[in-house]
Amino acid sequence: MYTPEWLSEEGKIFQEMVHKIFREEFEPHIEEYEAQGIIPRSFWYRLAEQGILCPSMPVEYGGSGTDFTFNMAVGFECGYAIGGTNLGITMQSDILAYYLLNHGTEEQRRHYLPGMCSAELIGGLAMTEPGAGSDVQAIRTTAARNGDQYEINGQKTFITNGQSADFFVVACKTDTSKGANGISLLIVEADREGFARGRNLSKLGQKAADTSELFFDRVCVPAANLLGEENNGFFILMDELPRERLAVAVKSIGAAQRSYELTRDYIRERVVFGKKLEEFQNTRFKMAEMKTQLAAAWALVDKCMDKMIRGTLDEVDGALVKLFVSEAEGRIVDECLQLFGGWGYMTEYPISRFYADARVRRIFAGTSEIMKLVISRKL
Repeated sequence: MYTPEWLSEEGKIFQEMVHKIFREEFEPHIEEYEAQGIIPRSFWYRLAEQGILCPSMPVEYGGSGTDFTFNMAVGFECGYAIGGTNLGITMQSDILAYYLLNHGTEEQRRHYLPGMCSAELIGGLAMTEPGAGSDVQAIRTTAARNGDQYEINGQKTFITNGQSADFFVVACKTDTSKGANGISLLIVEADREGFARGRNLSKLGQKAADTSELFFDRVCVPAANLLGEENNGFFILMDELPRERLAVAVKSIGAAQRSYELTRDYIRERVVFGKKLEEFQNTRFKMAEMKTQLAAAWALVDKCMDKMIRGTLDEVDGALVKLFVSEAEGRIVDECLQLFGGWGYMTEYPISRFYADARVRRIFAGTSEIMKLVISRKL
């Protein structure tokens, strides 16, 4: 088991527990979960029992009151587990819970956070639309204020936890004349009249994740469901993105680390032309290149984790770490699969899952191209 340097002794004990649960209680069921296209609520409850959901939330809101490194221990183990990148728990713990903690009212925090920590409530973040992905200001879903409520109309897609979520934080245009300055975030419970889930989308990878379309047809929510201030939603999104992108990077490096280790074990056993695969110079050189890329990625993750702990992680840091580590993961898992040869293309070998699951991390939370744009603006 690989242990990140930024974990405290208590954090290392926590990681060992998370590692054990994923290896013994998640990995053996991954084929079943992928066939169903969803992680059962029973597994969410199991994680909640062990304090793995939203561990860094304050005790008064149902969390364990730890720091964000405990979240990242979970994120790393999600990435490290076979099929673990399917888990929507990181959306719950690392992103949505912090939206509510940092920008919600006290009433909102006390209503949603305890349920999120106990798995009684699963949440989703609804930003992406068929015509708006990384360009958030291009969203077309509207929320019109009418007295003490908002009426929401529009459509979202590629939404994590789309089938299982009990509520969503939805990005809407509350002033269509202001572009990014006219976006607001509204909490929408899944039992609201006019709300409908679309199909569970079929994807290249992350097949156990329920990723869905959402439809809003004159969905009315009380004004008290506004998260933060009206027309300030875009700035909330931008404020939370550095942490989200660091979380993506930690998952990426967990998956890259496991892919490397699986390949290292395979080349020690595989015989080709009468020799162990590891005895060929090309194999050694490929493994050396991957080990170097892993070391560089870890160095950047460690640096950004230190900044996160000190409260100095900014948008450029988040973009740098997400860009570099997700791209490195893509290169590493590709090389790993190549060393497995034809067997690597078979789904019975875990490397095929790591390969398919890795591809989207260069897209979500901002594409690699958007990361370069964010970085270049600060040159």
